Amino acid sequence: MKMMPNPYAQYRQTQVQTAAPEQLIVMLYDGVIKFGLKAKECIANRDMAGANAALIRVQDIISELQLSINDEAGEIAQQLRSLYDYFYRRALDANLAKDVAIIDEIVNMVRDLRSTWVEAIMLARRQAGAADGNC
Repeated sequence: MKMMPNPYAQYRQTQVQTAAPEQLIVMLYDGVIKFGLKAKECIANRDMAGANAALIRVQDIISELQLSINDEAGEIAQQLRSLYDYFYRRALDANLAKDVAIIDEIVNMVRDLRSTWVEAIMLARRQAGAADGNC
């Protein structure tokens, strides 16, 4: 019997494959938030295996964020590296203790970072559009 492909998974894969690099970062931030919230839900339901799996996903996504850093960006790259290292360590702490307060800390900080990143993308696009309009 042949398995039917999951249309959502296919759509998501296409989204990732066609996204601009800066949009991929937003998607990774969304993943940290999504799986952080999933871990909290699992802890509330006393599903420690589910919480563990969700927090491992958070750690994996943070590892991808660490790999995405452009070292040529100078000081901002170093600041992001420090921040991602902090998130990773806190995700480990949250997983070991199953501590929702630590998860909240990570999720809230990533939400703020995501918001700043989206603003930077929009600003860069506006500036690029303005530059394209000049002769």
